[in-house]
Amino acid sequence: MPGGQERVITGNRQTGLAFADAFVAEEEALHWARDRAREVALRPVSPSTGAALRMLASTVAAKAVAEIGTGTGVSGIHLLHGMRPDGVLTTVDQEPERQQFAKQAFRLAGFASNRARFIPGRALDVLPRLADSGYDLVFCDGDRLECLDYLEESLRLLRPGGLVCFEGVFADGRTVDSGPQPAEVLKLRELVRGVRENADLVPSLLPVGDGLLCAVKR
Repeated sequence: MPGGQERVITGNRQTGLAFADAFVAEEEALHWARDRAREVALRPVSPSTGAALRMLASTVAAKAVAEIGTGTGVSGIHLLHGMRPDGVLTTVDQEPERQQFAKQAFRLAGFASNRARFIPGRALDVLPRLADSGYDLVFCDGDRLECLDYLEESLRLLRPGGLVCFEGVFADGRTVDSGPQPAEVLKLRELVRGVRENADLVPSLLPVGDGLLCAVKR
């Protein structure tokens, strides 16, 4: 492909991603949560990824959602907006400070305290304690080295027809880069293959943010 044409395609793609983010009208609570994320050097989900999560939670009429990686509450606010009014978000994070920010963000967004259950701790220690087939959606934004374990736990947690979503599977383009890659990127490649080839899943890789890998459990 001629270099000029490649630049045009790349530029159009970047423009499209920027437009998708600008399309989302985020509220003040989300801006506040994003500011807190910058302060603690976290990378929250993009507005377009948040909008996709909100839509997916609404699509499955989610009443129970499990989130791996609370962060400062950006993804949680989007998920809660998409869930049923009586839905409860169970969110897990190793950093209690981040969860305190998320609690404040949820309050700013107008959610009652009983809409979210905060569990501090390592995801793979917490997830086994959650109920089998008790969740409509599981959102994974934790340690990439543990993503295959998250998938295994998610399939146990989800009801038939439930959704599992993984954030950041593009890894800033490194997942498809042919050069040598770190262990976390190799794990993401395994995850993408595993989800695509699992006959019990209906998968889709959404090109929002840094890549959102989703699958419905049959």
